Amino acid sequence: MFKKLQQKWGVNGLNMALIITTFALGGSACARIAGQLLKLISLEKNTIWWVIYILLVTILWPICVIIISFPLGQFKFFKNYLFRIWSKISGKTVENDQKKNNFAKKKTKLAIFASGKGSNADNIISYFKLNQIADVAIVVSDNAAAGVLGIAAKNNIPIMVLSKEDRLNYASCIENLHKNEVDFIVLAGYLKKIPASLIRQYPNKIVNIHPALLPKYGGKGMYGAKVHQAVIENNETVSGITIHYVDEIYDHGKIIFQEKCEIENGETAESLANKIHFLEHKHFPQVIAEVIQK
Repeated sequence: MFKKLQQKWGVNGLNMALIITTFALGGSACARIAGQLLKLISLEKNTIWWVIYILLVTILWPICVIIISFPLGQFKFFKNYLFRIWSKISGKTVENDQKKNNFAKKKTKLAIFASGKGSNADNIISYFKLNQIADVAIVVSDNAAAGVLGIAAKNNIPIMVLSKEDRLNYASCIENLHKNEVDFIVLAGYLKKIPASLIRQYPNKIVNIHPALLPKYGGKGMYGAKVHQAVIENNETVSGITIHYVDEIYDHGKIIFQEKCEIENGETAESLANKIHFLEHKHFPQVIAEVIQK
């Protein structure tokens, strides 16, 4: 059941758990508030009491879930979810309302570059299936065995695997990006340096996520467990993520967003990686959405 809902809503496992938690807490909160309100008016518990109680719960539920969705990072999901419910009740579609009010906009087309398993790519794809301001138009990888290619295939997204020749000048890659009408590029665990030729084609339209707080622990060779091990060995008390624009120097472009996490006694590269992955999955899609909407 949950897997079907996850596919229907286009969310990953973490967001699915947070959505269910929000539903549960929202339902519990509105039921409790409705009961307390009825206590105040000292109404006898009869048929009228239950009718009023159900009406109060119905009115309070969307308010409660929206409030609870903020700290759990699910506001955008529930805003869209409630809007779709209202559209069905009112008989109006979101699309018609947008056209009527001239709010409909051309979706931004994204390219995701990744070299590995693709957990961030999977999260981004799921996010934009739900928050339909952008589409992932193509997934590009330098690794023919990368797990991200399977994720792209599962979601019917075109792929491009860069050969050694492709990586010399990225001419074929740029041609393919233009063919797929790509507006914006997201590096999600892409380990190769982006050449000047590609940056010139997409100025201030390429973003990367780095698993540390830049400008520390960046540069060539600083990726994955290497970053986390270096942070721990240097006795840092915090680490985190950095989302930044890409320029011609490794991990150097203008910083867009950072979020921190504490490093505890006995922290390992693996346990720190888990904390970093949580921050990446929570923040990266939302920051991408904010950047492209600007």
